[in-house]
Amino acid sequence: MTATPPSTPPTTQDTRDRILDAAEQLFVEHGFDGTSMRMITSAANANLAAVNYHFGSKDALVQAVFRRRLTVLNAERLLELDHLEAEAGGAPVKPSRIVEAFFGTALRMAADTEHGGRLFMRLLARTYSEPNAFVRQFLAEEYTEVMDRFLGALFAALPEVPRAEILWRFHFMTGAMAFAISGLGGLYELADLSAADDDPQRLLPRLMSFLLGGLRAPLPELPQQETTD
Repeated sequence: MTATPPSTPPTTQDTRDRILDAAEQLFVEHGFDGTSMRMITSAANANLAAVNYHFGSKDALVQAVFRRRLTVLNAERLLELDHLEAEAGGAPVKPSRIVEAFFGTALRMAADTEHGGRLFMRLLARTYSEPNAFVRQFLAEEYTEVMDRFLGALFAALPEVPRAEILWRFHFMTGAMAFAISGLGGLYELADLSAADDDPQRLLPRLMSFLLGGLRAPLPELPQQETTD
C-alpha cells in the first residue's frame, strides 16, 4: 500500500495571492465600499491578521489589487509606444497606432480568461462608474507617466486638433472601452445578441473601429463663450 505524501503547507505567498484574488472578485461584484474585510477573509480562507500582515489596511489592499496587473499593463503600453516611436524615427506616430497601443493592450488583457485579465479589466472598468475618491486618486497617480507619454504622442500626431479636444476624445474613448469591458448587460434585452458577442476576441476589432472613428471625427462647432468686461 502506497503511503499518501503529505500535502504541502500553504506559503505566505499562497495566502497573499488568495487574499488578492478574493478581494479582486469581491470588488467587481460588490464595489470597494460594499466589500468588507470580513467578506474578503472569508472568501480567501484567511484571517484578518494575515491581511494586516501582508497589506496593513484595506486601502493598501486595494492598491495591491490594482498594482498586481496594472503595472504589467502600463509597462506593455509604454513598451509598444517605445517601439512605435523608434520605428517612426523622430516623425509623429500615426494616431491609429497610438490608440491601438493604448487600448489594444487593455482589450487583449480583457481577453485573458485564464490568468485573471478579464476579471481585472472589469474591475478597472468599474472605477469609471463608482465614485470612490481614494481609488480614482490612486489610479491618477499610477497613470501619470503613461498618460503623459500617450497624450504627448497624440498632440504631436494631431497638431491641427486643439489639445483640449484631444483630451475630451481620449476621455470619451476611455469611457467607451470601460463600458464595453464591463459586459453587455441590458444590451441583450435590446437586441438579438448571443453569448459570442460578449467574447473579448470579437469585441477587440469592433471597439477599435469605433474608437478610431471617434478620434477621426470632424471638429465640433462649439458655441462662443460669453465674455464679460
